[in-house]
Amino acid sequence: MEALQNYQLKQLKILVKHAYETVPYYKQKWDELGITSSHIQTLKDLEKLPVLTKKELLANVNYLHSSKEFKKQFNAVTSGTSGDSLKFLREESADSFNRASIKRGYSWYGVQPWEYNGYFWGFNFSGLSQVKTKLLDVLQNRFRLFSYENDNLKTFCKKLQKASYVHGYSSMIYQTAKMILEKDLPKPTKLKMVKGTSEKIYESYRDTVVKAFGKPIISEYGATESGIIAFECPYGNMHINMEGVIVEEIENRIVITNLSLFKFPIIRYELGDYIELLDTSELCTCGMKHTILKEVTGRIGEAVRGVENEYPSLYFYYIFKNLATHNKLKLTYYIEQHKKGELLFYIEEEITTNQVKLLEKEIDKYFKGDVVYFIEKGNGESKRNGKIKSFKSYI
Repeated sequence: MEALQNYQLKQLKILVKHAYETVPYYKQKWDELGITSSHIQTLKDLEKLPVLTKKELLANVNYLHSSKEFKKQFNAVTSGTSGDSLKFLREESADSFNRASIKRGYSWYGVQPWEYNGYFWGFNFSGLSQVKTKLLDVLQNRFRLFSYENDNLKTFCKKLQKASYVHGYSSMIYQTAKMILEKDLPKPTKLKMVKGTSEKIYESYRDTVVKAFGKPIISEYGATESGIIAFECPYGNMHINMEGVIVEEIENRIVITNLSLFKFPIIRYELGDYIELLDTSELCTCGMKHTILKEVTGRIGEAVRGVENEYPSLYFYYIFKNLATHNKLKLTYYIEQHKKGELLFYIEEEITTNQVKLLEKEIDKYFKGDVVYFIEKGNGESKRNGKIKSFKSYI
């Protein structure tokens, strides 16, 4: 751990000096606080620098780029599913570092990046984009599921028999696993890894994925602007990519400093998730010394508006976590709010009257009668289009 922290400090000093000298936004902000790069002499000193919010980042994109030109740099774009899309420049070395960090995680499962793989991701139907997508798939020795239609699904499952790993949207992996079991399709036998990314992995996914794919679904956590943050090891722990990022937990919110991105430095950036870190003294059985990310507990997002009060959307995480922990009831859910004081709960699974009562008890515990709610069961799947966001407010 000490060696990792020494490495982080060395990289942090280089990054902060570079940002102060070449990035207008940071120079102005830090000058206002009377801070220069020389003030950062320990990892603890990072706290002297102000936190960068997503709103500030989006409003100052041009001023957050370094004036230094890199030999190879290109446009990077975030999906924008949790808000406005971000477009910025990233140098090739930062991109290569990020890819290498991910491939290190693959190596924990004996997976080589060139091995045949199934991909669960979005795609563009337009002519040129579709050709480009298929070419990239060929170059990366991968195949993807384009629809859940019977013939397409059968073809995909046939290819799975030769695949070493599958990866992509967690919800698509789960839906495919469900259909494999429901339609009694051939199950893959050679998979080394099933990796979910970009979305929440619901507890309700896990048993179904294991039954269909023969492997547990593991998590990769990161973002386009932050880089890879953590990767789950075979012992079930999410290890922070300490060579690439510094992770701070401030009032349960994750704050990220990317140590490899210099064209668009990300320093003390509030990513928008609630997290829980384990104490650095707690180590994993796998032997790695990297800090463990115990849990990503939810997105910081829209407030839930009751008749009298407002509530954090994080309440939904605890409602369904309690049901899974105390009642062994693992549910896949999506929640909408169209009117103040009113919530619509869409539950994908068919649940019994007694199970509905358990859910109602948990909802009442957190909202204390300040909201009227309606529970629709058995069709949550149809409400979740594209990348999953557990709660959506239309107010």
